[in-house]
Amino acid sequence: MSAVNLKAPVTVAYGDGIGPDIMQASLDVLLAAGAQLDLDVIEIGEGVYRRGYSAGIAPEAWDSLRRTRVFYKAPITTPQGGGFKSLNVTIRKTLGLYANVRPCAAYAPFVPTRHPAMDVVIVRENEEDLYAGIEHRQTEEVYQCLKLVSRPGCERIVRFAFEYARANGRRKVSCFTKDNIMKLTDGLFHEVFREVAAEYPDLEHEQWIVDIGAAKLADTPEAFDVIVMPNLYGDILSDVAAQIAGSVGLAGSANIGERVAMFEAIHGSAPRLAGQDRANPSGLLLAGVMMLNHLGQSAVAQTVHNAWLATLEEGVHTRDIWREGVSRRLVGTRGFAEAVIARLGRRPETLAPVTYGANAPFAPPRARLRPPAEKQTVGVDLFVQWRGAPDVLARRLQRLGQGALQLKMITNRGVKVWPDGLPETTCTDHWRCRFMNGGGPVSLDQIVALSARAADAGVDFIKTEHLCTFDGEPGYSLGQGQ
Repeated sequence: MSAVNLKAPVTVAYGDGIGPDIMQASLDVLLAAGAQLDLDVIEIGEGVYRRGYSAGIAPEAWDSLRRTRVFYKAPITTPQGGGFKSLNVTIRKTLGLYANVRPCAAYAPFVPTRHPAMDVVIVRENEEDLYAGIEHRQTEEVYQCLKLVSRPGCERIVRFAFEYARANGRRKVSCFTKDNIMKLTDGLFHEVFREVAAEYPDLEHEQWIVDIGAAKLADTPEAFDVIVMPNLYGDILSDVAAQIAGSVGLAGSANIGERVAMFEAIHGSAPRLAGQDRANPSGLLLAGVMMLNHLGQSAVAQTVHNAWLATLEEGVHTRDIWREGVSRRLVGTRGFAEAVIARLGRRPETLAPVTYGANAPFAPPRARLRPPAEKQTVGVDLFVQWRGAPDVLARRLQRLGQGALQLKMITNRGVKVWPDGLPETTCTDHWRCRFMNGGGPVSLDQIVALSARAADAGVDFIKTEHLCTFDGEPGYSLGQGQ
């Protein structure tokens, strides 16, 4: 009878720069603590980029990731110059890793911080928003980046944040958006947050406009517990939170999807420190703790985390967190790992010990299907490249209007310049020209005919955006005066 392999399969990448140093140190600690891991090592990063793979990962590596469904990843170096894609973005999108989880806790007085009581977890949406990476140069002067936000994407990440809070004994979920300006995209995120929050009456919830929320986070992080955000805000503020907690170098992160999960430090590859035994492995090690919890090996995760806390409070520090009067022994990468291993089974005395046994892993939630809305096309925005006065452009475009489609408004970078524009408004060569039928229905044939007339008239139009209502509500920004 053959032996059953009880070890969890994990794909491991040692990465670039300090990656091999900190990965080996982290694995030494995890395995010494009793982690049951069946490791499959793949190559990613700079060497793979140089072999002609633009995303820094070779095709055979995907086979390992699909088999193990768990990726423990060290930082990589992306070569300078064009043509190289972000490996993280590629992996997150390809494998559907929609939730980025970043705990940001203070370790005062052993790591300096102005916020010794800080213990915040940022849950960042990972696939949508401006990170869709859809950009265009539309005119000589204007470039565009599309911000794409979907209801399923919002619901999935918001529900994940509430499930995470409940599973980990957290008390409150906060939402950061900018829906006072981006009323449709960020407005959708906020709307979904309100809907989902109603299903979790055991948890507090609140919403902040992202700018004042960021100020509050930087000034009083103790006011927050779990924060859920769209992609760009979460990317920026999770680094800010990690730094004000003490150090970006101490933070690990998890990228969770329905089928696959990736665990990594949030810092870069620091190539100048490569091979010098100077890097702090803590971020990657704490990502490994998150990985063990994900794998259901919470007892080992707890042992490692408490040993790490005990090492920290006993003043065994790497150079990046060394501080006179607090630190007692300066160590390198290997020495730090050995110090943590020597303290396995111990709990911190000053810092609060962690307890993971009661926090059972939860299944990533799925978005719920909604009945389709009644959609009606009511107009079109014609985007035009033009150098000249808006009134002159308006007279030219008014001749294109026929029947159901008449020119109603022209804006430049979102500011209405016709009719009733102001001479002080600064304009570029990029104009949004709105044609509508007074709110009545417009056919696709009518939009095509308008475009054809614009082409015949020599109007340099860049693109069109259809204006639609959904269940009678406008699915487009109204603009000034509309």
